[in-house]
Amino acid sequence: MRTGLFFVAGFLLLAASLLLGRLFSANYPGAAVVATLAYVVLWLLIAGANMWIGVTKAGYSVAEELPIFGLIFVLPAALAIILKWKVL
Repeated sequence: MRTGLFFVAGFLLLAASLLLGRLFSANYPGAAVVATLAYVVLWLLIAGANMWIGVTKAGYSVAEELPIFGLIFVLPAALAIILKWKVL
């Protein structure tokens, strides 16, 4: 359930980031690139914090949390890059 919530949060943050990039692209042509890069970096920090909480507070090992971290980070980040490449 928690992983699903992180996916929803990641996709909502992605939508907000791409919307901001689209809105500012009229005045600043590189806004979509900056918004995508900022999203990927921010999402890496959020996914890393989730992994850290899972290891320190929930008692999982790094080996148990690493695949979940990869899934939580890679899917939204890959979608962001694909959307930037194909749509924006």
